[in-house]
Amino acid sequence: QERQKILLKCADLVDKHNDEIAALETWDNGKPYEQAAKVEVPMFARLFRYYAGMIQSPNVPIRWECVSFLGDMMRELTQTLHEPIGVAGQIIPWNFPLLMFAWKVGPALATGNTIVLKTAEQTPLSALYVARLFHEAGLPEGVLNIISGFGPTAGAALASHMDVDKLAFTGSTETGKIVLELGAKSNLKPVTLELGGKSPFIVCEDADVDQAVELAHFALFFNQGQCCCAGSRTFVHEKVYDEFVEKAKARASRRSVGDPFKAGIEQGPQVDSEQFEKILKYIRSGVECGATLETGGERYGSKGYYVQPTVFSNVKDDMLIAKDEIFGPVQSILKFKDLNEVIKRSNATRYGLAAGVFTQNIDTANTLIRALRVGTVWVNTFDIFDAAIPFGGYKMSGHGREKGIYSLSNYLQVKAVVTPLKNPAWL
Repeated sequence: QERQKILLKCADLVDKHNDEIAALETWDNGKPYEQAAKVEVPMFARLFRYYAGMIQSPNVPIRWECVSFLGDMMRELTQTLHEPIGVAGQIIPWNFPLLMFAWKVGPALATGNTIVLKTAEQTPLSALYVARLFHEAGLPEGVLNIISGFGPTAGAALASHMDVDKLAFTGSTETGKIVLELGAKSNLKPVTLELGGKSPFIVCEDADVDQAVELAHFALFFNQGQCCCAGSRTFVHEKVYDEFVEKAKARASRRSVGDPFKAGIEQGPQVDSEQFEKILKYIRSGVECGATLETGGERYGSKGYYVQPTVFSNVKDDMLIAKDEIFGPVQSILKFKDLNEVIKRSNATRYGLAAGVFTQNIDTANTLIRALRVGTVWVNTFDIFDAAIPFGGYKMSGHGREKGIYSLSNYLQVKAVVTPLKNPAWL
């Protein structure tokens, strides 16, 4: 009850300080202020209210279960205790600093653990601010600890620490491998990983092209393209391909880029110079490999880390822009002929985080839903998140699930306690 009270009070404080938190997120990350203020901060509060509700829910065994079974000579009472795992080490990325804080901290606190959380070196501010609100809400000292630092030093120390009982990491697949290795080499601590993606967005031949273009645009360009589940391989059926390309080019050309604090801006700067240069390098690779640059492809303006919204057509599966996670505003459009072909090509990747399916045919949708080896499939929508919807990947997109009831098991140990009942009254 005390935990629940604190989580609810913190959610109220976040609501109260919505504008300040959103401003910090935009200063740190470059994302549009309207996106942070109207979507991400309210979603943060929603997540903590959700986990506060979990604490007292009779359908969620955070504390214990009780079962009994008949032994050889007597009846035994078995209690299944669900205990906090202990000290949770958590490492969050820079693309959604506030929401990743909530995805990690919410279930860990709800299940009674203590936390040492390392922020991304690019975006430390919102986590520090919100942690102060937790203490204002009554969270005892030492329960939630925020450290700022670099991955090879602070992150490696956290992952290797013998007194850390569990690790949760969100970031690149390459860094996830290192975190997993350090956890294993230290005290074999369990590790959950939410990693990269190269998600297919499949536009079928029966699609309303105008709607499909708008949704595919959102699926790729949201958050400056800096989204692990971005629909970064846009597969379009050959019957509507040419029309789709022309309209996708026009939509990208209309995208508003600029100061993220200004109203109506859709796209701010990339997070830093390293990401900016990486994106431009991939764009040059696309041109050199023979993809058709339909629009964009350059720096936007003369200062800041702004990249023009970029669209490539005639992209082939073996091109780097179709294989690697660019993490930027670069849309790659590929042509396909039939369902079996697009299933095979969609699955031919080391990643398996998410997919989008755009069709009006329920049979087509059901086939794709089951055939795609990914953790989330959005049908005729994209990037719909809620506290109750689990999120995570197949293959090299990680293991374990964030959010929903599934995330609670990441932070619980299960202990069986068996007690004999001799001469119980009902026998």
